[in-house]
Amino acid sequence: MSTDERFRSLFDPAGVIVAGVSNHPAKFGFVTLHNILASGYEGRVFATNRDGGTVLGIDALTSVRDVPHGAADLVFVCTPASANPDLLRDCAAIGVRAAFLTSAGYGEAGEEGKRMEDELVALADELGILLCGPNGQGVVSTPSKLCAQIVAPYPPEGRIGIASQSGNFVSSFQNFAVQSGVGVSRAVSAGNAAATGVPDYLEFYADDPATAVGLAYVEGIRDGRAFFDRVRSIAERKPLVLLKGGSSAYGQRAAASHTGALAADDTVFTGMCRQAGVTRAATVEEAFEAAATFATQPLPRGNRVVVMTTAGGWGVVTADALANTSLELVALPDDLRAEIDQRLPPRWSRNNPVDLAAGETRDTIPELLDVITAHPDVDAVIYLGLGIQSNQARLMRQGRFYPDEGLERIVAYHERQDARFAEAAAAASATYDKPVLTATELAVAIPDNPGPVAVRASGKLCYASSNRAVTALDHLWRYAQWRRRRGLD
Repeated sequence: MSTDERFRSLFDPAGVIVAGVSNHPAKFGFVTLHNILASGYEGRVFATNRDGGTVLGIDALTSVRDVPHGAADLVFVCTPASANPDLLRDCAAIGVRAAFLTSAGYGEAGEEGKRMEDELVALADELGILLCGPNGQGVVSTPSKLCAQIVAPYPPEGRIGIASQSGNFVSSFQNFAVQSGVGVSRAVSAGNAAATGVPDYLEFYADDPATAVGLAYVEGIRDGRAFFDRVRSIAERKPLVLLKGGSSAYGQRAAASHTGALAADDTVFTGMCRQAGVTRAATVEEAFEAAATFATQPLPRGNRVVVMTTAGGWGVVTADALANTSLELVALPDDLRAEIDQRLPPRWSRNNPVDLAAGETRDTIPELLDVITAHPDVDAVIYLGLGIQSNQARLMRQGRFYPDEGLERIVAYHERQDARFAEAAAAASATYDKPVLTATELAVAIPDNPGPVAVRASGKLCYASSNRAVTALDHLWRYAQWRRRRGLD
């Protein structure tokens, strides 16, 4: 069986065995079985333990060999390390081709654990089983409705493929997916990465039709040259965003105690990312937002940006943020300025940022988004001020005068308008194949505001500040430049 087929057994299994289930709701075996069933997985599900019984309506088998041959191609292992060699042999005998191990007591536990880990890797290789972990958190595959992990959450379906040396960061990225609505295709924690490491998962994502961008957390790199060659090859096929731990002396010591890995020199690592076309993020928020932007926005054809704002201050700080990037706050072409003049009162800024100065009417914002995005001298748009009308509507709803005094009608109008504006931003991006990024603090301050809600419904990310939108757009443009220099587009 090919490596790709074994990865398919991991991410798109026809059936799953949870080995080591328990009736105790705090045990890994119970939690995993629960999460698989609760996420709506449609394949066959089997459970095994030494004592049998029923767990969550599933009759537990006392041996993996009791599972019909070919009925399951993934085993999720929650058994002790000592039981796992025999378990893998039994799994191979019934056609299992991928094993995810949560079991601890291996390389992280000292010399004896490392010896057991090496023996398990050799056995899995002999049996033709893809070995994931051990000491891992789990695997998620939304196209298969699979949530085989020992923790929450189960993210919405989307196009981001996650791989991490730390299970906690898999959770972090998935939590951001739940919050933002920008979903995940696959997610896996590498655990000890005894046989299968982060680059292996990313390599699979690079050719996976369900995945548009790879997102990874790494701490240590065993072979710098091999890592460089792998990630450059991946970036040639799809965008790749990396968050790296151990960039400081403090972090390097923490990484050594966490995974036992030696953190690479940070300056060298940054240079490697730049040469390989890899997007390196400084924070977990920046990493997710970069990946979400790659997953939901087209690559820009140039770096010329127009900022459209309903209030001047937001435009000023966005201009400052752009000054520190590879992006250009483009001077408004005369013909574009004339088009805007027809739709705004004379007090508008007449410059970029395009400050509407509270001059918009019912259709102004959708029309301007279309006109600005369509212009051949504009490569991307950042739209600020979404949700203001709905925020006032919210206060009216909460006040003692609602729904009298005509408030019900104006509240409904404000909420419709903000939804229209979000839809117009998405439509302009789709029509002209250009990035149109929408930013408002309401995305996190009042996430049920109809503006951010409509952005999420359109499949886009609503950025919590213009600075974060600028950073994400800069990542998009730098990657587009790298592809162009290498003749990939």
